[in-house]
Amino acid sequence: MVDPSEQLRRLPSVDEVLRKLEHLTAAYPRALVADAVRRALEEERQAILAGRGASEGGLEARVERSLERLAAPSLRRVINASGVILHTNLGRAPLPAWEPIAGYSNLEYDLEAGRRGRRDAHTADLLERLLGRPAIAVNNNAAAVYLALRELAAGGEVVVSRGELIEIGDGFRIPEIMAQSGALLCEVGTTNRTRIDDYREALGERTRLLLRVHPSNFRLEGFTARPDLKELVALGKERGILVYEDLGSGCLVDLRPFGFSEPLPQDSLRAGVDLISFSGDKLLGGPQAGILAGRPDVVARLRRNPMYRALRLDKVICQVLETTLRHLLLERYDQVPVLRMIRQTAAEIRARAEAFLERVPGLPAELVEGESLAGGGATPQQPLPTCLIAIAARDVVEAEARLRSAQPPVIARIEHDRLLVDLRTVFPEEEAELARVLQALSW
Repeated sequence: MVDPSEQLRRLPSVDEVLRKLEHLTAAYPRALVADAVRRALEEERQAILAGRGASEGGLEARVERSLERLAAPSLRRVINASGVILHTNLGRAPLPAWEPIAGYSNLEYDLEAGRRGRRDAHTADLLERLLGRPAIAVNNNAAAVYLALRELAAGGEVVVSRGELIEIGDGFRIPEIMAQSGALLCEVGTTNRTRIDDYREALGERTRLLLRVHPSNFRLEGFTARPDLKELVALGKERGILVYEDLGSGCLVDLRPFGFSEPLPQDSLRAGVDLISFSGDKLLGGPQAGILAGRPDVVARLRRNPMYRALRLDKVICQVLETTLRHLLLERYDQVPVLRMIRQTAAEIRARAEAFLERVPGLPAELVEGESLAGGGATPQQPLPTCLIAIAARDVVEAEARLRSAQPPVIARIEHDRLLVDLRTVFPEEEAELARVLQALSW
């Protein structure tokens, strides 16, 4: 066994390795190549000191691979064959087709008046037509909640049911965002049962808001109770206190005929809620955004808050949101991938799956009944019936990993020792690529 100190002495200098990799400087900046060499040498030193010895494969080859990784995009298109429509790790809602504006745009320029315009002019009219109330958009729904609480309740109390003090993705908790906003939490009721009198008894001089939070990523069942929204609105009007509802998933289209029961923001506004908020990248089917809509004077206050500028949309998201909202307003639902996927029936997916298997002769697979999920913190416990392609691989874990490393990567799921592919979340134009990837693997 070679002594570690001897191994360290044998490591080449940076200049020695650079001379061997001189050809790479034609494709990469010399300083970047030198930095990659230093990093590779440091990794070698740490491996030797840890007792693992020098790595195999050659130092020069490792440097070249690291540079290739830097040059390749990290954010890549993947084929979602998991059947989870709003897959949080895959960007939630798949975006509708759109063409990014290269160069300049009229983001904040009024072309008719020839002077500075408002950034949200591109989405405000569409949102108001869809919701029937003025609305603004910020960069996500957590930001929307923060802005609302900061402007409307900082230094005062916000009354909310204990059953609605929820945590959503990535550790975002309602009590914590409330604390950051400067609002004070006033919990009422119990985890499973809260009555309108619980809210009434909690009201005081410092009360600024009655907050209702829709449990979009879980369901409470059994011995439960919560006041009707109209009761909460009536109490707010009686005491002159604003009622704010965070709806989470933002479903603007009635999906009950397709198996989803999710509250519509339009209904909350018609019930008299002063302000609502919801996400843009869930059941709305657009990019990451947070929408706030409600009484004109309340929305105007939010727009004037200095934090609105800090939380506003950038020009790319503004364009995608405008595209999505226009599709919704014109009822071009098939142009919004989330809505198109939800509206597919199990029979339609079976027909696609049968035709797909003909493209992959020899694939050890069968069609089985199964379920697709909305995912992304929307419509929990409301699966959609689907038809799955169940593949009997010799090693399902290895097969799933090989799909992820394919070009393009394919995300499937494993259940009962079978690899499952759900075409509900696969775009029709991706089927040829998916067939090629599956055909190339050894099963």
